[in-house]
Amino acid sequence: MTGLVDDYLAHRFKWRPVDATFMGAEGHDHRLPPLGPGCIEAELDEIRILLDWTAQDSEAHPHDRAMIGTELRVEQARQKERPRQHNPAWLTGEAGFGVISLLLPQSAPWRGEAIAARLAAIPGFLDAGRALIGDRPVPAGWVGRARDESAALALFLREDMALHEGWQDAWAAPAIAAAEAFERFATSLDGLPDADPACGAAHLTLVMKELHGLSLSPEDPLAAARAAFDRCGTELEEMARAIDPDTPWQAQIAALSQIHPESLDEVPDSYRHWDAAARSAAESHGLVTPDRAYGLDYRLLPPCFHRVAGPLYFLFYRSPPGLNPGQGSVYWVMPGAELSAHSTAMVKAIHAVHHGSVGHHTQNARARQAPSRLGRIAATDCSMGLAFQGALTLVEGWACHVEDLMMEARGFYTPTETLLLKSFERRNAASVLVDLNLHMGHWSMAECERFYAEEAGFAPARVHGEVVRNSMFPASRATYWLGVEGIRALRRRWTGSTQAFHDRLLSQGHVPLHLVEAEMQAAGELA
Repeated sequence: MTGLVDDYLAHRFKWRPVDATFMGAEGHDHRLPPLGPGCIEAELDEIRILLDWTAQDSEAHPHDRAMIGTELRVEQARQKERPRQHNPAWLTGEAGFGVISLLLPQSAPWRGEAIAARLAAIPGFLDAGRALIGDRPVPAGWVGRARDESAALALFLREDMALHEGWQDAWAAPAIAAAEAFERFATSLDGLPDADPACGAAHLTLVMKELHGLSLSPEDPLAAARAAFDRCGTELEEMARAIDPDTPWQAQIAALSQIHPESLDEVPDSYRHWDAAARSAAESHGLVTPDRAYGLDYRLLPPCFHRVAGPLYFLFYRSPPGLNPGQGSVYWVMPGAELSAHSTAMVKAIHAVHHGSVGHHTQNARARQAPSRLGRIAATDCSMGLAFQGALTLVEGWACHVEDLMMEARGFYTPTETLLLKSFERRNAASVLVDLNLHMGHWSMAECERFYAEEAGFAPARVHGEVVRNSMFPASRATYWLGVEGIRALRRRWTGSTQAFHDRLLSQGHVPLHLVEAEMQAAGELA
């Protein structure tokens, strides 16, 4: 034993080496996760040993000890009940991002041998994963996502990967073999029986209690979120009447898509302009101290990624590798045939605030100095989501909170843009309803999709994928709204200035919100 955090990370990177690449750890870039007979049982054996070690440890930072314990207990329950290795979309995600992670700017200079090794490993990895699944039932949404990802990755490997600036001829043959393996894997999923995607009330309660530190039963946030969803609908109508009594709020928000740069060439500068404006507004109004030392480079997405980005969990902003963060990170400006995809309102709220400037970017920069080692890396974006789901209450809670916080910077948003923000709040409350109702067995997948489309107003093209994501990660989507509500509650109890509160909140890095609350309480900073 070299130390609890080191031992935990060694365990984590052994079983999930693609996570290691995204986090910036060395020595794992040539591997894909180990699969084969007995792999799930072997991982569970290691988890039991690490849980004993966690209970005995007295030297790790308290946040690290708490996060490792909760992560292990929830992973233990997951691996017993529905192992990730039995999810075909997990297999396609790990195989695909095993290669793509090494082609992103954060991985430069390009490690040709590691990329070739991962390409060569894909056929065996997918075959072993398919053997583990066998003929057991799998939720149809998970199978559909795996098929879609397989098709996109086969196309990428056959055609688009060669457009990458670091392309090497030595990758050509293993890339074609990997493309064929994805196609075989997709075909092999035909005929798998369907399974209930709900994790059940017991596991949902475990996730909420252990990972997110919520003492509530799942039924409690359901009632609160329903009330918030209804309240936001009423507020949207009232706000819209105050702006234009003859135009419904939906039409007023839709009209925002027509306010955008005059040409596609101007789009990246629009992102940069509003990023800078958000930092200045937040600082001048005493809301939060924006990070200015860690670079954020807005670039057009390279052609090699154009066709693979949509079907995969390919983010325009991905948290930098905390173990090797360098001097800055890249923010992709996604290509779009329509300028409406880069409307000023969306660039301001989503790109400049939620993800850039004072949102995730400042949050990630601050996390580099967090007292907890895991607090520096927990919000790493991996193949399917955050490395540590327990950090979501603070990570996504902050990014959604800061969207609304910028309303306190007078003049930053227009009145109609505040309507858009209110619709975001309503959308997050809607996601709580879908997330928890689905996993408690109250709503079917079809009922969740109907609610998103007909009541919550989600874009039709987004609905199915959103519900599938909800089904794979119980309680994760609910944490956006729960995190915002938790931050607002802490702010009401804070005894200092607004800026000091938000700077203190970010100083702890990527940890569950309840751990930050305990720190503030112990320091006498809360009323």
